[in-house]
Amino acid sequence: MPGLAKRAFAEWLGAAFLLATVVGSGIMAQKLAGGNLALALLCNTIPTGAILAVLILMFGPISGAHFNPAVTLAFAIRGDATSRDAAIYVIAQLAGAIVGVWVAHLMFDLQVWQLSLTERTGTGQWLAEAVATFGLLLTIFGVAARTPSALPYAVGLYITAAYWFTASTSFANPAVTVARSLSDTFAGIAPHGVAAFIVAQLIGAILAIPPARWLWAKAT
Repeated sequence: MPGLAKRAFAEWLGAAFLLATVVGSGIMAQKLAGGNLALALLCNTIPTGAILAVLILMFGPISGAHFNPAVTLAFAIRGDATSRDAAIYVIAQLAGAIVGVWVAHLMFDLQVWQLSLTERTGTGQWLAEAVATFGLLLTIFGVAARTPSALPYAVGLYITAAYWFTASTSFANPAVTVARSLSDTFAGIAPHGVAAFIVAQLIGAILAIPPARWLWAKAT
């Protein structure tokens, strides 16, 4: 297994590329969609699902390609990661995600430091985040247990689908949520909505652990 510094750097760089894609494709979609929100969301969805598959293929052999504190927490609870490694992963993920947002702003000649004004709140959105994260963790645990080579594509396809079947467009990631609060663009979320999203995401991740252990007991 690679050293912790190399693994943490992979998590940082992967999270940065993920957020540069989420925010950058959202900015591009808003520019080109002519006010058609469905088209803009589709143009935001496809690059996000695609980059996830690429990043997991690229960094999975190094760090496991979590890019997500909820995933890291679930692995730590299952005993697949130490608390020290998990803490460093989470710091790297958060830092990388924020850098990715800033890079996206720079690429589109926008002000680097921003706070989102997009309201995303309410019980429906919170439930959506719990469901989205629950499903993401089941996807990871289930596919990793039986067909690990398919995991990059499964995660990318799951997030692509979850953008559309959840009311929140499936953030499903605390680092993504924090970073997107720093972008007043198509993908943004107002900072005061962040805490509830993260709580819902962590609940969804934790709830996925027992059924995953039961469903794939022999493999996990």
